[in-house]
Amino acid sequence: MELSDYIRIIRKYWVLLVAATLVGVGAGAVASLVQTPTYSASTQVFVSVQSGDTTAELAQGNTYTLSRVATYANLVDSQRVLDGVVQSLQLDETNADLDSRISASTVPETTIIEITATSDEPAEAAALADATAASLAETVSSIEARPELASPVQLAVVEQATVPTAPISPRTMINVALGALIGFALAAGFALLREVLDTRIRNERDVRAVTPAPLLGAIAFDPKAKQRPLIVHSDPQSPRSESFRTLRTNLQFIEVDDGSRTLVVTSSMPGEGKSTTTANLALALADAGQTVILVDADLRKPKIADYMNLDGGVGLTDVLIGRVELVDAVQQWGTKSLYVLPAGRIPPNPSELLGSKAMATLIKDLQAEFDWVMFDAPPLLPVTDAAVLSKHVESVIVVASAGKATKGQLENAMQLLETADSEISGVVLTMVPTRGADAYGYGNYGYGHYGYVERKEQQRKTRFALPKVR
Repeated sequence: MELSDYIRIIRKYWVLLVAATLVGVGAGAVASLVQTPTYSASTQVFVSVQSGDTTAELAQGNTYTLSRVATYANLVDSQRVLDGVVQSLQLDETNADLDSRISASTVPETTIIEITATSDEPAEAAALADATAASLAETVSSIEARPELASPVQLAVVEQATVPTAPISPRTMINVALGALIGFALAAGFALLREVLDTRIRNERDVRAVTPAPLLGAIAFDPKAKQRPLIVHSDPQSPRSESFRTLRTNLQFIEVDDGSRTLVVTSSMPGEGKSTTTANLALALADAGQTVILVDADLRKPKIADYMNLDGGVGLTDVLIGRVELVDAVQQWGTKSLYVLPAGRIPPNPSELLGSKAMATLIKDLQAEFDWVMFDAPPLLPVTDAAVLSKHVESVIVVASAGKATKGQLENAMQLLETADSEISGVVLTMVPTRGADAYGYGNYGYGHYGYVERKEQQRKTRFALPKVR
């Protein structure tokens, strides 16, 4: 992953990251509040040996002391020393409990032993340290004593313990910082894992990771899309309408050949917005002065007639079986240079009809009359209709829904088209969020001036008289 990916993840999951960090801060603070404060006090003991007056005797005594001081430090947690501490302070606890609160260490290259004691009471911590030092001195003198001779080893307190003024634990700031770090790390790990395991198409980068086909456009998510499917007509000044006009412009750059252009619009799975995309793209092309015929080739679940508010009783299937003439089935939509051929009756053999010679002949007839011939075809993965139809047209547009279509579905759809030797114009990403890390930028332009592409005067007519809307 690149730096931009991490930045995108942070933008996408910033609420989770902040919330987890705050929870960690709270957990650290609570842990500090409920924890009993612990105080620490230390005392230092100097170890010496009575070894004579000569230089040699003094050196020998110093060497002996250095070799023994570590042993004396280890005696601090012995039963004999701890018993002396319990008796002197009249403590009501076992040696094991007392041992966990007392420790000793040697100062490097010296004969000094530092004894440290902890307690939840400051005064008790200092008293424990001093009592331990006294008990250790008494124990060492008793152990090192010889028959009828005093012990040559002496332990003297050189620095008595002072009563601490501040606890050594809990360390509130450290606990809070550690809690914040753990909370952030857990949230970041969850976000990274979710991104790695997430196979859904969410943005342009995901599309490019699946197919080299260009991204022709991105259509913003509209929660009211079902109520107003023809957004280019119902709200032409909206950013979403502008995105369809951008799609129209990009498509015109790709389809640069003169003459009529035929294309199939499909998707990998149902519910990705292919029908609304086809209808709005046809409207946008008609607004630019192009003559367009929109054919509902989804002979399983046709929607174009409902979206366009047309009578769908007679349509493509009736023309293909010779039941009606093409001129009787085609309907003009309003005053635009847009004509619609509904699906007609749902047949029992959609794939066979779409792949028939009659279909190929119909496409040639439509090419002779219109600038653009657009087919709304069924999804690629459930049925083969779109792949069969794609053999008769010049190019295919694949619609992928952001947050719904998966990379595997889009990849399989592209492979089906490649297997059918279809020409793929590109991919249209639909239902793109307008906010968040995966939002598609539409720019901060004013849409008060409708239409950035100058409209042509719609004076061109088809070479045979097509009926008006019924």
